[in-house]
Amino acid sequence: MPYRRLPNTDQARIRALRTAIEVFRQTNVPELALTIKTINEAEVFLPNFEGAHHDYLMCLNSQVTAGKKYQQQIKTVRLYISHFIQVLNFSVIRNEIKKEQKTLYGLDPNNFSVPDLSTEKALLRWGERIIRGEQERIKNGGAPIYNPAIAKVRVHYDIFKDSGISQKTFQKSTNRSLEQLASLRETADEIILNLWNEVEDFYKSYPDEEKRMYCKIYGLRYYYRKNEKIHSEAEDSGDD
Repeated sequence: MPYRRLPNTDQARIRALRTAIEVFRQTNVPELALTIKTINEAEVFLPNFEGAHHDYLMCLNSQVTAGKKYQQQIKTVRLYISHFIQVLNFSVIRNEIKKEQKTLYGLDPNNFSVPDLSTEKALLRWGERIIRGEQERIKNGGAPIYNPAIAKVRVHYDIFKDSGISQKTFQKSTNRSLEQLASLRETADEIILNLWNEVEDFYKSYPDEEKRMYCKIYGLRYYYRKNEKIHSEAEDSGDD
């Protein structure tokens, strides 16, 4: 026996509400299976739910778009910070810079490996350290490191840092719009349940197939269980 199932996505909820409202307003439907009170409730609620759904999708799209750019900026700043530290180490190896001056950058004078830059926190920490260290060394009379120059590193570091702040703002906006949408889902489900209950009750005296046919017009969704679906398909094909 087919069973009824309420919508489980926001788009399906919107579609269910729209369908019931549109069918109710059609003049060619011979019988109106819904009360004015229930349909009015749906008509008042639907624009609010659609608006909340639209706002969430807009916020999510903005976050995803900004997130893709941010991920590229992370790769770029990691490359520049890593490259700068490598050039600094090579300069120390060539005796162009005293190894003790690596402490200005927060680096171990005897360790020539690149620090772990796998996280955003690490990039923020090491970016700040090498920018401050290079400025301090130059102020004390040291020759600037080129390719990459610290000014170039700082440009990408500032872009990365600002984008990180923006990304958090996008995430907060998306979470806030999602919370608003989620708070309306229970009401949406209650209204849809009332709509569908009224429709089924109106057609309860009809034969099952005919009842489901009319109910589907109002947007009700029926599903066969797996074994029922197989059985139904076999009957349709003429198999015994």
